[in-house]
Amino acid sequence: MGCGRCGANLTTDSLKVTLTSYGLSKRDGVESEDSFAVKSWDETVIAVLADGAGAARDAREAATRIVKSLMSNYAVRPAGWTPQKALSEFTKIINHTLHHESLVRHSAPEMISTLSVAVIEGNRLFGLNVGDSRVYLSRGGQLSQLSLDHVINDRAFSHVLQRAIGLAPEVEPHCFETELHDGDIAFLCSDGVSNVLSDDVLSQKLAHHTAARAIVQHSRELATEDTLDDASAIVIDIVRAGMLRAVSQLPLRIPETLRKGEIIDGYELVRPFQHSDRVWLATKDERKWTIKFAPLEALKDEEILARFVKEAWNAQRAAETAPEPFVAAFTPERATVRYYVQEFVEAPNLKRVLEARALGSDEAVSLAKLLCSASQKLLGLDLVHGDLKPENVLVISDYAKLRFKLIDLGSAAEIFSVTSRAGTSSYLAPERFHGAPVSERTEIFAIGVTLYEALTRTFPFGEIERFQTPVFHPPKPPSRLNPNIPPWLDHVILRAISIEPARRYQHFSELAFDLDHPDKVEPFFQKDAPLLERDPLKFYRTGFWLLLAACIVLLARLLASH
Repeated sequence: MGCGRCGANLTTDSLKVTLTSYGLSKRDGVESEDSFAVKSWDETVIAVLADGAGAARDAREAATRIVKSLMSNYAVRPAGWTPQKALSEFTKIINHTLHHESLVRHSAPEMISTLSVAVIEGNRLFGLNVGDSRVYLSRGGQLSQLSLDHVINDRAFSHVLQRAIGLAPEVEPHCFETELHDGDIAFLCSDGVSNVLSDDVLSQKLAHHTAARAIVQHSRELATEDTLDDASAIVIDIVRAGMLRAVSQLPLRIPETLRKGEIIDGYELVRPFQHSDRVWLATKDERKWTIKFAPLEALKDEEILARFVKEAWNAQRAAETAPEPFVAAFTPERATVRYYVQEFVEAPNLKRVLEARALGSDEAVSLAKLLCSASQKLLGLDLVHGDLKPENVLVISDYAKLRFKLIDLGSAAEIFSVTSRAGTSSYLAPERFHGAPVSERTEIFAIGVTLYEALTRTFPFGEIERFQTPVFHPPKPPSRLNPNIPPWLDHVILRAISIEPARRYQHFSELAFDLDHPDKVEPFFQKDAPLLERDPLKFYRTGFWLLLAACIVLLARLLASH
């Protein structure tokens, strides 16, 4: 993704396209703040181009992450989402993530970029844009702009963006859709091209099937000091349009009642799980499965239905990305009912295990590494679990040791996207009770509380009720409740559950490092902890010298009196 060039062809029974892309930075030796990528499979082509806003401090990172996010998410978009809905949802997700991450890093929007996307599905083109990176369609020598420039409508300020990814907490992209004909050409470019080459010039070049490289190089040759900028372009030459095909399916049925013995798409329902009559144990092909059906409220509430579809999608993405810490999940391609399937793991959750005994220190370290690894995998998808606690950890006994799996992504959300008290109160970081967004730091707090509970069978701050706004006081070190906890692990847990966010681990990678290097863990004490607790050796050494000094003074006085 970024500068360079690529050329590719896609040929299926009905669709045939030629793809070229190219980019140049505005100056040699300086990285371009543009990013772009093109991908094709079956009768689908997706092209994404982002132009990082030059004045923003993290513009290049923003553009790169936008392209990567759109490309990876669209390839595995939720079943039943139209291309337009998928593109719009994914755009809003990455916008929210970048905006809030920028506020955390810089206290201001500094991860800003434009975005243009074009997707070909069969014989239709779907797309959207935010900012002034453009999407054109060339047909029969005539050029039309499908995108909309989100800039100030004043010639003197036409370079100032009114709308961009990362600029505000919410964004409304401009969406478009059109039918494709044989010989059409879709063209995406950054303003480093469109500000230099007029529509007439672009129309002529595309009519002659000019490749992206030649167009970008021509724009560079004509650029003036005022128009010189990073320049990128993608050309999608549709030699033969694909067959008309359905891009959305009929709404899947949401069953109001479910019965033991009922067979749905080959899955026989055995029994519901205790916590919900919408989650069932089922069998198919002599294997056990867990099936989760959409909630009844989704029949009348589109938002609840959208949350369920996203939950199923997140569960599938997480399992595909990291099968070890998660259970396998998928939505059958020919499903007739709104549900998704997970592998059934016959194992108790950690909460039930803790009713019988606390974990040993080695077991707790294994648990911590699992939770940290799973959280890092989710973060790679711009997600956080949102409800880390013993009830959502399965404990699998392998004779010699315990293994763990993280379950229930029903509360999973994009990082920084949730500012409510969503989750389980006893595991929420103090700042979550005052409107702070969910982040790595708040997830690390939940991991720390889970470890504290796993080792001591108590909560570090007591059990917190759902509608309570607690006052947090420094907790007892877990080693006071379980003397078998080694000092280094004591310090790791105390740092993870620090009531001061700035003193907590800031990233999962920091926590993972300490778990892997016990000998390098720095002691952690409360700020008002007495010297005897913070540094016993220093306390006794200081006491020794003070006592020695007092003895010398007394001896001197005694000698003086004689």
